[in-house]
Amino acid sequence: QRNNKMEFAHRCFAMLARWLCPGADDDHAAIARRLGMLPELDHDDTLPLWAEAQKAMKARAEARNSLEPFALRLNKRLADHAGRSGNLLFSPLSVYVAFSMAAAGAREQTLGELLDALGAPSQHDLTWYACTLAEQALADQSRTGGPCVSFACGVWHHTTMRLRRRYRVATVWDYKAVTRAVNFHQEPKESMEQINAWVVALTNGLIPSIVDGEAPSHPTDLVLVNAMYFKGQWNKTFFDKARHLFHRLDRTAVDAPFMRGFGAQRIACHDGFKVLQLRYKQGTKHRLQGGCPLPALLQPPAPIYSMCVFLPDAPDGLWRLIDMIVRDPEFLRKHLPRSDVEVGEFRLPKLKVSFGMTMNGILRGMGLKEAFEPGKADLSDMTEDGARESRRLEQVVHRAIIEVNEEGTEATAATMVDTCLCTSQEAAPPPPPPPLRADFVADHPFAFFVIEEVSGAILFAGHVLDPTIK
Repeated sequence: QRNNKMEFAHRCFAMLARWLCPGADDDHAAIARRLGMLPELDHDDTLPLWAEAQKAMKARAEARNSLEPFALRLNKRLADHAGRSGNLLFSPLSVYVAFSMAAAGAREQTLGELLDALGAPSQHDLTWYACTLAEQALADQSRTGGPCVSFACGVWHHTTMRLRRRYRVATVWDYKAVTRAVNFHQEPKESMEQINAWVVALTNGLIPSIVDGEAPSHPTDLVLVNAMYFKGQWNKTFFDKARHLFHRLDRTAVDAPFMRGFGAQRIACHDGFKVLQLRYKQGTKHRLQGGCPLPALLQPPAPIYSMCVFLPDAPDGLWRLIDMIVRDPEFLRKHLPRSDVEVGEFRLPKLKVSFGMTMNGILRGMGLKEAFEPGKADLSDMTEDGARESRRLEQVVHRAIIEVNEEGTEATAATMVDTCLCTSQEAAPPPPPPPLRADFVADHPFAFFVIEEVSGAILFAGHVLDPTIK
């Protein structure tokens, strides 16, 4: 009986270690010190459990590092395909979670393609990380003075269709998704209007629709959707504004409204570019969603949101900078500022960017080929219709909007994955020493990212070629 109790204690310990230290190294003592409350355990008895825990922690660490390279590769693809002629905005986190939900119902080669594209080691670890991101990186702080953040997932299926129990558990329990039965076959237009209304409500009315109001031309019967909303105030406000010239890539200039600030700012100067990190106000206290609060030892750290502007030194250097960013999957975290520096001239344009597109071609170019192919795609774990290899991805639609002004940032995004039946770590180099004083004048095209620093999640990404174009 004592051995059974000890085995139970060991397994609880291993589970806590996986949860608390998903990216930890082999320093078992550090984990034990963090937990603190655990009794002394026989070393020989814990070896198999430690090996199991280490394997799980390694996989979790790999999953935790998957969003940034996915976001940078997608950013490069979108910039090459649709963003060379105008401003670009998208939500890597929204797209990542949408395909994580699709992967939960995929099998065999289709699942392999999704895991490879997202950079996750397994379906289980992908689900864990996507849900962790949604809980940690999208924790609302509006009640305590921090950013207003909301995120939700939804599954719409035809009335006669039954979701597989395993898939329903994954979507409802893990992704906290709502499920709705609608009549896609007899009332396709009304069904799409319900989805649009759900998106409108979650995006505070900024995205009026994720799909047009017309009935779909393909036999839709299962749709995955997520929507997110972010509104944060600057931690350091901009004091005044003025109009200045913004120099475009074609060497013409446009008169645009700029925000100006003073005092110290988080700026890093690198070879060929500068990085500005503007933090948003934080909540005064981290709150857990419902229930009694955990002990301080087990409470996750409060999220820290910031907007990072990557400004090339050369007025026409944006595309070279984007190429540089995408070559290193950890480029962002390696080049973020480490401290404040005194600012000389400091200007950033006000902007409002709206972007939307069907992403099928982009995603095919990132390796998702079989998932779109009739007769090859295998999303059979989604439903109990018994048609193995008969469900495929039909279209992936993404919409995003951001507005940046003197007060802060308001941004929103939505992703829809439409399916249908077919009849057939390397260590980062030391950062450069911070300059004693730096100018930051964003009067030419630049890239930007809205991130959550604790989890490393990238909520929004894009670039600005002309701030006067909405």
